Amino acid sequence: MARRSRTKGAYTISVVAEQFDIHPQTLRLYEREGLLKPSRTDGNTRMYTDTDMERLEVILSLTRDLGVNLAGVEIILNMRVKMEEMQAQMRQFVGYVNENLGSIPKDAEDHLSMSLVRVGSRAPVPAPKPARKKAAKRTIKHKP
Repeated sequence: MARRSRTKGAYTISVVAEQFDIHPQTLRLYEREGLLKPSRTDGNTRMYTDTDMERLEVILSLTRDLGVNLAGVEIILNMRVKMEEMQAQMRQFVGYVNENLGSIPKDAEDHLSMSLVRVGSRAPVPAPKPARKKAAKRTIKHKP
């Protein structure tokens, strides 16, 4: 896959197709499938941003290198977005905890210490029940 230089701007469909060695119809297909969403000029010309081109690199890597079909690409891209959102939420949560960790009121701290169970003070695990004996099989002889 041809890599492009990292410049800011917007690119037309023909420039993007040439840079990635794909047919413009492939880009139109990716847009129809909702995988790419280039902006449009007043004259309705597709304009691909650097973000669109980074996304296209991922799409082409999945399809060319890993053999993923377009339905799979869509699922993977959606999962990536959700993972990025979750990571941002976790960073925000960790920041909140770090900011507020030292400011726990004394009565809340006492309550927390009483509600936590120490690892070493767990109740003993009960012994397993003995296995039930199976009844011996009896063979019945049939008289002819």
